[in-house]
Amino acid sequence: MAHKFVIRKTSGGEYRAYFEYNSEKIFWTEGYSSKSGAQNAIDSIKKNGPGAKTADES
Repeated sequence: MAHKFVIRKTSGGEYRAYFEYNSEKIFWTEGYSSKSGAQNAIDSIKKNGPGAKTADES
């Protein structure tokens, strides 16, 4: 699979959820104090993301 979500613990002790494509970080979330917070962010992106509109602010 070329794309995936990854949860990593930062050097500051926070958890971040990353979306990677071909091992390149495409976007990441804010830091969370728990791993479950990062997982909730992933779940929210999966649930709400497919229907999200694109805004061109140029």
